[in-house]
Amino acid sequence: MSETRHDVVILGGGLAGLCLALQLHQRFPGIAVRVLERRNHPLPPAAHKVGESSVEIGAHYFDTVIGLREHLHTQHIYKFGFRFFYSEGREDLPAVTELGVRQVLPRPTYQLDRGILENHLGEEVRRKGIDFLDGAVVRTVDIASGNDDHTVSYDCDGARHVAKARWVVDAAGRANILKRKFDLAEANGHDANSVWFRIDDKLEIDQWCNDERWRLECSPPERWRSTNHLCGPGYWVWLIPLGSGAHSVGIVCDAKMHPLETMNTFEKAMAWLKEFQPLVWRECDKRRDKLLDFKFLRGFSHGCKQVYSGDRWAITGEAGVFLDPFYSPGSDFIGMSNSYVCALIEHDRKGDPVGPYAKIYQQIYFSFYESTLTLYRDQYPLFGDAEVMSTKVIWDYAYYWGVLCQIVFQDRLTDLRLFSDLKAELESVRALNVEMQLFFRRWMALNPPTNPATFLDQGELPWFHELNRTLHDPLDDDGVRARIRENVEMLKNLAAGIVAQAQLDCPGLEGLPGAGDAAATPSLFDLAA
Repeated sequence: MSETRHDVVILGGGLAGLCLALQLHQRFPGIAVRVLERRNHPLPPAAHKVGESSVEIGAHYFDTVIGLREHLHTQHIYKFGFRFFYSEGREDLPAVTELGVRQVLPRPTYQLDRGILENHLGEEVRRKGIDFLDGAVVRTVDIASGNDDHTVSYDCDGARHVAKARWVVDAAGRANILKRKFDLAEANGHDANSVWFRIDDKLEIDQWCNDERWRLECSPPERWRSTNHLCGPGYWVWLIPLGSGAHSVGIVCDAKMHPLETMNTFEKAMAWLKEFQPLVWRECDKRRDKLLDFKFLRGFSHGCKQVYSGDRWAITGEAGVFLDPFYSPGSDFIGMSNSYVCALIEHDRKGDPVGPYAKIYQQIYFSFYESTLTLYRDQYPLFGDAEVMSTKVIWDYAYYWGVLCQIVFQDRLTDLRLFSDLKAELESVRALNVEMQLFFRRWMALNPPTNPATFLDQGELPWFHELNRTLHDPLDDDGVRARIRENVEMLKNLAAGIVAQAQLDCPGLEGLPGAGDAAATPSLFDLAA
């Protein structure tokens, strides 16, 4: 049995673990990192992992922080934003409401083929001299007390090995190594399930109808590059293109409204699609011979009681918390959590006490998680209401770009003075978002169903386009504080306008607590007209 010693041992060499290894190597030249990954490399293209679509924070983390810009530009697909069709039971996409953009927004995001990406990360890690062992199965983890090294035992190449390390980081996903060891699993009240599969062919949604006018509304006419959401009450279906040429298809459902047992095999999923999204069924049915795989996941959303410890261990990525694939926040939270892990290791290397920083960074990280969770919990019934859900999507994105993206893009995740200075503003906008999510549910209950043939282009909202365009603005200390305060005021005005317009359409609809009168914001359908 061999024994080695390292500064950091990372359990899991998937997306979170390999990115963390690269980030540590960049930040601390010469740091001794060992990554232990159960699966053998290289992975097959279109590897069967959820998390193929990135949004702004995740894209920034991959292309700028980790330095993968060239690889992403050449081996993956530029995403044409999110796109939503309220298409339950329909086969005529031009005749339903579409929410999306006609032209790509300024800040690039990507559709990620996880097999291609993780193979590249593994190669990069080894090229930089980082110790990456694939085919290594972790057997035990012993967390030491005081200043002693932790001990990880693992099997690799038919033998048992031991790695000693000052830090142990669990990035092993749903293996939940440290979560199980310390009994940290925590339900979060969001009960949803998912099934997904890959088809070894492009599902080119632009060609699913014969309406040339509709097809050419986007420039370029490539809706297939979007994460396409086909929505109905209690569910959404995703279509995500992969750099390997395959397409990912997923169904995500509220557990009570669409039980997993109705879709937990490929044949059941196809029957479900035939009933609720017949266009997707039609295109997949033509390609049954190109099915690559099928998987389902019950109760995918979960919390964690603790992710950072003063005893020099941490949990990152899906091994800690996971929200929902809607809005694709998984890579966002990988990037933020990995950055906090790096900051804690830096404090330790400086000789600072780690415990107080672990506590405050975890508090901030959990506040991001809990605030984002409100976008999903109890909200799936809204997904079939074209007006309410489209308004919610625009609100949710304004909240994301206006607050959290500002903190991350300006590299302020560990700026404790910033959080102190903006405490009142951040607390007020967090509470406002909670009230808006409750308001959307009240509005849907009174809103007459409508699904007109219209294209709701968020890119034509000047303030929305500007929020995206200015994400990379270089701001000094005063500038970032001013930007966030301006955005908080913008969100308050947006909320008031949304509520006022909804109340005009739905007399008797209860507004927001303590809100005064406000001018109505034109409805999305009015803007489209």
